[in-house]
Parts: sequence; structure tokens; C-alpha cells
Amino acid sequence: MAEDLYEILGVSRGATEDEIRAAFRKAAKANHPDVNPNNAGAAERFKKITAANDILSDPEKRRQYDAGEIDAKGDMRRPQWNRAAGAQRGPFSARGFEGRPGGGNFEEFSFSDIFSDVFGSAGGGRRASHGFAPRGQDLRYSLEVDFLEAVLGAKKRVTLPDGGVLDLAVPEGVMDGQTLRLKGKGTHSGPGSEPGDALVEIKVRPHPDFKRDGDDILLDLPITIDEAVLGGRVEVPTPTGRVQLNIPKGSSSGKTFRLKGKGVRGKNGAQGDQLVTVKIVLPQDIDDSLSYFFSEWRQKHAYDPGRK
Repeated sequence: MAEDLYEILGVSRGATEDEIRAAFRKAAKANHPDVNPNNAGAAERFKKITAANDILSDPEKRRQYDAGEIDAKGDMRRPQWNRAAGAQRGPFSARGFEGRPGGGNFEEFSFSDIFSDVFGSAGGGRRASHGFAPRGQDLRYSLEVDFLEAVLGAKKRVTLPDGGVLDLAVPEGVMDGQTLRLKGKGTHSGPGSEPGDALVEIKVRPHPDFKRDGDDILLDLPITIDEAVLGGRVEVPTPTGRVQLNIPKGSSSGKTFRLKGKGVRGKNGAQGDQLVTVKIVLPQDIDDSLSYFFSEWRQKHAYDPGRK
């Protein structure tokens, strides 16, 4: 007997989409081949979990499965004949062979009429039914990449449930949550069928310094008090390497500078910018000379930056 898809994911039949999604992620993480190397049992469970999620996460496929229109593999169900009882399970009940309630004659129904209803007239529909191979299932994966890999692009490898691998080109500028489609890398439903696709959801790990805003890169840059007062040239990290930035004399914390073309290349090919916001950081130890200088300076140049 085929396993129940809800039992495979460990959810009830009334589970919400969010509950199904959460259950899939938990089960897939626990049974992923990368977490369980050389564990054939885990690989088989991961394969079943993925296939179950492919149906239950799709509202239409889930409706068909709940209604008994498709099986656990996503294939359309065909009528099943019970020769011993002379009955068919499906659109025709055993009662239908007996005729209307209260009696009837089995001979009133011919097998040719029934096959005509099920498979089409003149046998053409029946041949078409047997010759039809539905498209294979899509397979869903999740792939974590570093922030700079998402910005600059990278070559990554995804491990499949059966132990195989997919070599994936992560495009330059891919965003967190974006799904990449690998055509024809899903499963086959049967001989001669069109394979499904592999859908890879990208998860971008945060960077300790950089943040992303659309196609722009944001960076908070610490500067010294003398650099803020006197100005100067400082080194600034960017995704492609370090560059020099000229800090003007009298730059306050919160002032933002734009590095043209140092951001992310967008879908239209345009390059974003890097926005550098300076933050004045005082020395860890305030010595006597610095204290004396500012006490003298304050007596002659006192000001309140919050006063208009």
C-alpha cells in the first residue's frame, strides 16, 4: 500500500500551507544527504519527503490527491476492476452493474459501453490514455550562499536525494529568496515522459559589514576623530576589493558618500552603487593631552549641534 503523503511529512490532512512548509523544511534538513553522508535510509526518506512536499505544497495537486484523482506519485488514477465481484472501483460502483435499486439485470450493461465511457469511443481514447505520459515532478531544493557569492556570482554544487549532484551557476546579483529553475532536472513520471524541473531557492547568509538595499551596497565605516576634523584618505572595503575614499575636512558621523558602480549588477545590467556612512569612533583611552586640548578648545568654541 502506498504511503500517505501527510504521514510522510508528519502533518494532519487539515494542515495549513504554512504548517506543511514548516514540516517539510524541518524533515528535509534532518534527512538531507549532506547532513547524513553514506546513509541510504536518510537519502530515501529525503526523496520521499521532497516528493510529498511537491504535491501537498501545490494547492491544485493537493486537491487532486485528497479527491483521489492522483496517487502519491502524482500520476492520474485509472479505474480498477474487481473481477471476482464483477465490479469496478471508481466512477462505476458495484451497484451500477446491478442496475437500479430493487433489482435489475447485469446483462443490461455491456463491457463495450463501459469502456467507451471510460476511454472514449472507437477505442481511440483508450489508446491515447495508454500512450500519455504526464510530465514528471519538479524537485525543490534550498541552497545557502555567502553574501559576496550572491553579489558576484558563483559555481555551487547541490546534492540530490539519490546521491547525484547538480552543478549550479549562481548568477551575479541573485537575491535572498529567489528561486532558480533548472530545466529538465526533475523526475520522470515514466518512460518517454517529459522530466520536471529542479527549483532551487537561494538563501543568502548575512555579511558582517555589508548590507544590501536593492542594487546598492550599504557600509558603515568607522573613522577617527582627527580624520573627521582634518579630513584625509581612508581605505574602504567593497565586494571587489579595497578602494580609497577622500574624507572631507569636518565630516560628521552619519555623513554618507557614494562609490559609483561598486554595488550589485541588476537584472537590467545596470550597476548599483556602494553607500558609505562614516561613524566617528573615539580612541579607547582619552589621555591628558587630548582632554586638555578639548577643554581649552571648548572654552573658546563652545557650540550645541542640536540648537538651531
